[in-house]
Amino acid sequence: MNPENTSTNSSSGGPATPTNSRKERGAIAAQACESCRQRKQRCSEERPKCATCQRMNLECKYREPQPTKKDKTLVEILERLKSLEGGLRNLDGKVDSLNSRGTLPLSIYGPIQSHHPTTTLDASRSSAWPATNIHLQPQAISPASPRDVQYVSATHKMLSWPVMQQVLESQVPNLDLASLEKDGAAMLLGLQGRVTSLPTNVYESAHLGIEGTSFPLQVAPGSSVDGMPTGGMSWDTMQRLTKSYFDTFNLIYPILDRQVFQSEILPTIANQGFDDSSSSTLACLIFALGEVAISAIQGAPITTHKGRSSGIRGGTVERPPGLLFFNEARKRMGFNLTECSLENVQMFSLAAIYYGTCCHHLEFWRMTTSASLACQALLTSNPEELTTHRGDLVRRAFWHCSIMETCLNMELNIPQTGLNKLEGLVGLPDFSGSFSEEDYIGNQASHFQEHFASQIVLRRLSVEFHTTLTNAFGPTHLPVEPPISSAAAMMKNMASQLDQWRGLLPVYLRWEEENPGAFSTPAEELYDDQSMYPPPVPDLHTNFMFSADLDNPPVTYPYAVDIQTANLRTRYYYVKYLIYRPFIFKALHHPEQVTHDDAEGVAECLKAMLKWPITMSPTCFHKRLIPCLFFWSQNLLGVLLILHLTQKVPILLRIRTSLMGTKFDQDANETAVLCIDWIRDLKDTDATSLWCWEILKGVYSLGDDT
Repeated sequence: MNPENTSTNSSSGGPATPTNSRKERGAIAAQACESCRQRKQRCSEERPKCATCQRMNLECKYREPQPTKKDKTLVEILERLKSLEGGLRNLDGKVDSLNSRGTLPLSIYGPIQSHHPTTTLDASRSSAWPATNIHLQPQAISPASPRDVQYVSATHKMLSWPVMQQVLESQVPNLDLASLEKDGAAMLLGLQGRVTSLPTNVYESAHLGIEGTSFPLQVAPGSSVDGMPTGGMSWDTMQRLTKSYFDTFNLIYPILDRQVFQSEILPTIANQGFDDSSSSTLACLIFALGEVAISAIQGAPITTHKGRSSGIRGGTVERPPGLLFFNEARKRMGFNLTECSLENVQMFSLAAIYYGTCCHHLEFWRMTTSASLACQALLTSNPEELTTHRGDLVRRAFWHCSIMETCLNMELNIPQTGLNKLEGLVGLPDFSGSFSEEDYIGNQASHFQEHFASQIVLRRLSVEFHTTLTNAFGPTHLPVEPPISSAAAMMKNMASQLDQWRGLLPVYLRWEEENPGAFSTPAEELYDDQSMYPPPVPDLHTNFMFSADLDNPPVTYPYAVDIQTANLRTRYYYVKYLIYRPFIFKALHHPEQVTHDDAEGVAECLKAMLKWPITMSPTCFHKRLIPCLFFWSQNLLGVLLILHLTQKVPILLRIRTSLMGTKFDQDANETAVLCIDWIRDLKDTDATSLWCWEILKGVYSLGDDT
């Protein structure tokens, strides 16, 4: 991509806001101080003192802004966390009771009693299904496990199940299962590093239209290149890359202040040039990710398969988009390495995001961990920062780091840094403070604030579920012998709380459980005010936001709406999938003990695996924008293996045919096609996906041209 030749309207990844037909509104002020308000004059809104109060030596005070209707909606989302936490604490207590007594009366599960009116289970539901021998060698599954239900979250741990190991040994003979079981996380993190690392000797960038032996971002203050002391970058290019970043990545990860960057940092760099400060480092990272965002939508696909363009666009495998800027940021990061500042947290977070867009997992983990440690250092050394005008940005950065840590912990079993212990100190963000008009328009179109708040609540739920299930059914814990239906009741209770989270979402984020690809509400209602923000390109009357048809050209949504929506929904189904996956273990290893409740648990797990929105169009065609990209390849591998076993293992086949309904076969086939295409598309870019592909080739009898 050449940003110099790219229309400014394209930088947000979709149609731009129309401005010619209406008068431009001024920037939306956070709030004038009391002195300027009384004098009825314009306030610069600087804190702790505005320009007028500094000049006249006046006391400068700001009122607390009154929440608008939309602000109240955001606060309501965050308040729901407290109500859900009460149920989670009760659930933890029940698990403790289960582990200590070995019994768990069904009646304590409240809402679940509607399914079981009495504590005496119906014989037809509780009795085991007729024993059905698995068509596998019995020595591979005996002894199976110290318990009949086992919970693990990481996919590589699931591959260690005895039945799964037998399948892989017979169909993927070259797979090193022993190393995977012992060093799975380290192996998966290190795969890409064994192949290649990002080059540092990049001195030209044809896609930026910059020529010469060096890109002189280290221009000293006062000097200039072509009249602009910014290494030859024009003001338009800087603005374009900035807009592209803030219209995409900062809506997905809202950790930077757009207004401050545009009004203070960017003009300073334009006038004085780049230096070694954290502000210049952040600017380089923003420009790098801005180029990634443009390329992710408009760049040339890295590969084409049977006429279908790859979802990885821009640059090459060795030299991804934005690398020139990223290398300039890397040169400067050492000078800001030990600062206890918000900029330090932001710097590491953006570096981690960039590594994630390039599928460099080890570096992604290192930078994510560095961001968490920097956040702890900031909060430990300067907790007063939470009370300043930047306090809400600190909270947002904290929760971003917490969400990233949770992903690493649940999906790779990476130990956490301890950042979560500061949750009580930090509190929840409310997006108070300055707010630019661009972010106002972006929020009206994408609801990124509500998406971020909802992700925080979902993260909290998933952590509690994970802890509860690990304590009760984790492979390292002593086995217990609960009554025949306690495990099923526990999982149903968790799923009920998860569904409650979905039901409490604002109407413009909510969707029907059975229809993950539909619009939240009729699309015409979402985009009825077209004077404020543009409608999406697709036919609004289809009522489908995501499509399993990957052969038609993908639609385009502004402000990364599809990325935000797909990420939220897919995380929901992923958590539900983990809740019910222990029943898959039981069905595979103890088919003679499977009750009707257990079979229903298997069915719920299978339903939760179907047609995850991130695998569907248009999101799968914008893979560089998808958060934690490489995690999904592993999870989709797990989905494909389970779907394969539902056609090979008699008890799973019986559950599939008797409990799943007539539409399941079609949805399962579409899911398999989507998941296989995802992994095939990434295998030339991402070493983890290539590893997954080698497994799938044996299990699904795939060829490289499939």
